[in-house]
Amino acid sequence: MLTHYETVFIVTPVLSEAQIKETVKKYQDFIAGNGGAIVHHEDWGLRKLAYPIQKKTTGFYYLVEFTSEGELISKLETQFRRDEKILRFLTFRMDKHALAYAEKKRTKQEQDKN
Repeated sequence: MLTHYETVFIVTPVLSEAQIKETVKKYQDFIAGNGGAIVHHEDWGLRKLAYPIQKKTTGFYYLVEFTSEGELISKLETQFRRDEKILRFLTFRMDKHALAYAEKKRTKQEQDKN
């Protein structure tokens, strides 16, 4: 059964813009290549961290919302742990309230663009 998930990961700020885009694409391709379907993704940009991680005080934040089978999550998190470019990550299963909120937020973003 397909379940909705949302993952946020922080990429180290020492990479070039091309390397950051390549890293994000790598994980989007990983999700798609393992039976997942990306619903939405956002680049939150460079943000200050709440506390230093690996002596870094900033990081590039990315959010990816996707649907997949449950076993993809352990594979994805293993990939995150192996990649030194990823400072932190968090993946969670979205319930009906989180899905409604995400849909509402996307709709508002689309209206703000127009």
